[in-house]
Amino acid sequence: MTGRTYEKAIALPVWRVILSMVRFRFWLWLIDLVCVLIVRACFQVVPGLLMRAFFDLLTGQAQVSLGVWSIVALFVANEVGLTVGHYGFVYADVPLFAHVTTLLRRNLLKHILRRPGASALPDSPGEAVSRFRGDVAEIPLFVIWINDILIGFAIVGFAIVVMLRINVPITLVALVPFVVVGFISGAASSRIGKYRQASRRATGAVTGFIGELFGAVQAVKVATAEEGVTAYFDELNDERRRVSLKERLFDEILYMTYRNAATLGTGVILMLAGQAMRQGTFTIGDFSLFVYFLQGIGEMIAFTGMVTARYRQANVSIQRMRRLMEGAPPAALVEFGPVYLDGHLPDVVYPAKADADRLRTLDAINLTYHYPGTANGIENVSLHLERGTLTVVTGRVGSGKTTLLRVLLGLLPMDAGVVRWNGAPVADPGAFFAPPRSAYTAQVPRLFSWSLRDNVLMGFAQDDEGIRRAVRLAVMERDLDELEDGLETLVGPRGVKLSGGQVQRTAAARMFVREPELLVFDDLSSALDVETERALWERVFVQPGVTCLAVSHRKAALRRADRIIVLKDGRVAAAGQLDELLETCEEMQRLWRGELAPAQCLIGTRGNS
Repeated sequence: MTGRTYEKAIALPVWRVILSMVRFRFWLWLIDLVCVLIVRACFQVVPGLLMRAFFDLLTGQAQVSLGVWSIVALFVANEVGLTVGHYGFVYADVPLFAHVTTLLRRNLLKHILRRPGASALPDSPGEAVSRFRGDVAEIPLFVIWINDILIGFAIVGFAIVVMLRINVPITLVALVPFVVVGFISGAASSRIGKYRQASRRATGAVTGFIGELFGAVQAVKVATAEEGVTAYFDELNDERRRVSLKERLFDEILYMTYRNAATLGTGVILMLAGQAMRQGTFTIGDFSLFVYFLQGIGEMIAFTGMVTARYRQANVSIQRMRRLMEGAPPAALVEFGPVYLDGHLPDVVYPAKADADRLRTLDAINLTYHYPGTANGIENVSLHLERGTLTVVTGRVGSGKTTLLRVLLGLLPMDAGVVRWNGAPVADPGAFFAPPRSAYTAQVPRLFSWSLRDNVLMGFAQDDEGIRRAVRLAVMERDLDELEDGLETLVGPRGVKLSGGQVQRTAAARMFVREPELLVFDDLSSALDVETERALWERVFVQPGVTCLAVSHRKAALRRADRIIVLKDGRVAAAGQLDELLETCEEMQRLWRGELAPAQCLIGTRGNS
């Protein structure tokens, strides 16, 4: 499915998103509506009527029922109303904006986290950040602006009725410029959407490149590609500047056109009002009211034009957010849920290990997965694990070892096959294979710029004794003593302050601290020396009932394995114990001699300090 077809398939109307967010915090929206009515009435209606009465009182050109002090008192009351209305904005708008943006970001993150763990986002991380920031912020603006539109048009209608009652010809002629501007706005709306889409695309390219660059600093330095990277970054910024300038310039031209309509209307009044004044059908007070009301009408037309342009832009933002949630139902973006911006945050409850979670057997039957658009993957792979055993999956580079683990754990969606835990089918492996049932360490573990303690716990509740027990199982107690702040040592972005072996063992400790039934390792020992690897396996299997599924080519793991599965081209080439496979399987013989995994063996020579 192409990107364009996909966007049409997931189309979610802007108006539906806006109305859903109005319902989400209806009382805040209603307070905002009342405040808009108060402020606009006190700012756009009452002053014009009072100015008319004041000038007519001064000139004596019309009969008025208000005295000077009455007019002054009404002006003061009007200012009080403005103050109350503005306070109401602060009371309603700030939490309304915060709640709506938080809900949208919650829903985005919720469905991103539901994606298979090994499935990449449809766009770069920088692009995703742009959608969480800029695109999300578009929607609450419309939740607020809808009130300005509703009240604004009601006031415009009131103003036009008052003006028509004073003088019909002058009113009709003065409104002509606004009608012309309305046609201009309609004709320009499609171009506004195109400029907005191009601007957001260019901004996403810049932020995406920045994210990729931060993750590849070492590669850039090794290749001495700093100048080329900088030049490309300049190109991306130039493109962003060019399209953003077009968008901003077009918006400003339209806005000034809207604003100048009021000036043209005032000019029309000046040309026509003289004759009406001489005839006594138009007073100075009427003139001041017309000028004041036309200014308000002009402001409203300008605001409407801006909102119309942004409405098309909001459609672009919603499409971008929906793309980030690919696979989710259309209404998932506006699904109601708690946002926890008020009161206490809820307690995080970790599931306790139940009898049903205890592993006796694990079976995977005919697991099949092919990467989209390719023949690569795995085909009809089966395996059987017994409690307290170590099963090792091995094979040459590209044979499907990591893919097998990911499909089994639900990190990639299987095309076919069945997974059974204690004989019962697992409907959703991605949700099922989590602590306390299972824990997984990837081939390249991910650490965060936190302390070593936080990287091990990841929010899990455990005391220092439990952490140190997990650290010892990971053969990291000596490293911990040598680190300057022990468990509180900050490891830096992606664990940059640790060696490759320390990163892998920190990830292993993260597994051990949760005491899962099944431990799944993807080439855990690739950055460990032989002695550290031997100690790790010994400590792991000293624990009673430990069940492990590991991808490895290392001899220490293969010797200890109760069962070895040899993969070749995504299929099971052979399975059995080491001695048996070394006699009967040519693929295993070549792997044992190191003929088929030179890259992995080189990696295995790195230090673990």
